[in-house]
Amino acid sequence: MSNSRTVSLVTLGCARNEVDSEELAARLAAGGWSLRGEGQDADVVLVNTCGFIEAAKTESIEAVYKAGASGAKVAAVGCLAERYGSDLAASFDEVDEEEDEDEHVDVQVLGFDDYANIADRLDDVLAGRKRPAHVARDRRTLLPVSPVGRQQAREAAVDLTDLPPGIAPASGPTVLRRRLTGGVAAPLKIASGCDRRCSFCAIPSFRGSFVSRRPHELIKEAAWLGGDGVRELILVSENSTSYGKDLGDLRLLETVLPELAKAAGIARVRVSYLQPAEVRPGLIEVIASTPGVAPYFDLSFQHASGPVLRRMRRFGDRARFIDLIERIRQLAPDAGVRSNFIVGFPGETAEDLRELELFLNEARLDAIGIFGYSDEDGTEAAGFADQDKLPQDEVDRRMRDFHDLADELMAQRAEDRIGETVEVLIEEVTEDGGYEGRAAHQGPDDGSTTVLADRPLAPGDLVIAQVVESLGADLVARA
Repeated sequence: MSNSRTVSLVTLGCARNEVDSEELAARLAAGGWSLRGEGQDADVVLVNTCGFIEAAKTESIEAVYKAGASGAKVAAVGCLAERYGSDLAASFDEVDEEEDEDEHVDVQVLGFDDYANIADRLDDVLAGRKRPAHVARDRRTLLPVSPVGRQQAREAAVDLTDLPPGIAPASGPTVLRRRLTGGVAAPLKIASGCDRRCSFCAIPSFRGSFVSRRPHELIKEAAWLGGDGVRELILVSENSTSYGKDLGDLRLLETVLPELAKAAGIARVRVSYLQPAEVRPGLIEVIASTPGVAPYFDLSFQHASGPVLRRMRRFGDRARFIDLIERIRQLAPDAGVRSNFIVGFPGETAEDLRELELFLNEARLDAIGIFGYSDEDGTEAAGFADQDKLPQDEVDRRMRDFHDLADELMAQRAEDRIGETVEVLIEEVTEDGGYEGRAAHQGPDDGSTTVLADRPLAPGDLVIAQVVESLGADLVARA
């Protein structure tokens, strides 16, 4: 095969998928493929799909059809492809009686096990050699039940010699990475999979059991990212509070965070995806007080009513969650706290909604995500009695009501920060010469801070500023 083979990657979904796409990009480049930007003409379009909720599935399928309309060969990878495998492939092969044959798209569906040989797989796609799509399976069955036994079952090492420029053996012996988007912030995957059994969530079945990456791999990747201009590391996984459980040390994250913060070039480390049931006092202290670690708590509450949370197979209630937030703010009064919530869960009552409303009003969260419940294939909640499930129009109404409440509360919280001194990482210079960035309490999807400055600033600068105005959830601060 010649080096003229070109591929464009389309990435949907979360930051974990972004890291996966950068691994795929590195493996493709090492295999002789030339990378093109998203939307640029290419021989093959590789769509990294999301399969989390119904809206994400729809967006992924639309992206595949759009890619096919460009005339390129198309391959689908990622969570949707892994989750449905041959069933998804069959759906693409079907042509509706009323569908124009010219609108039909020929797609090859690849699974996670194809990633190590992705360059060869795309050679097949380009040549028109149709491979059977993988048959979806519960990936939790692929690793030992015992977390400690899983490290021995990690995928085999790859040859890291003779890598093209720009590719780092960023994740040690098992993962390569090539940055696709640039920027001064980048995700760093610390683990994959999840051992929790939330009744509404299908992620563990297609992402597999929880497996931590070893600390030396993370430190090596942090150093590589810092050398590539990254100033903020965003630690991602399905459950960051479980980090180290399969390495024999449940407190390992508390040890690794300060080491990552010392990486050359790195100004800030941010942890995401914390499970409230697993947040330990020592972890709170490290996140709240370690220089270079953002005092930022991305807590996966999902609801505040005890009965709803028990049906979700989750921990807690309003009082326990408020106590957790108070303990955080005792150590770091200005800490950022964000969370997501599901409304319309089967059996949710008016009293349950009142508990959630009371919690949101009391918690003073910086960022709030509201999602409406939907059945997910293979989950326990999907099998709940129909009489417990709410009509879709009622789920939508509750979601709208809580969206409006969340917007109001986030705006109030931002207004409360007027007068605070914040540390802002500048991410871009706007067309009008302004400066946009994020304060330590703001994650990538939590709003932004506009910095007013009397001196030139550049992306990557870390600026001390005083908040002078709020605009919804966003802030304006003077350097």
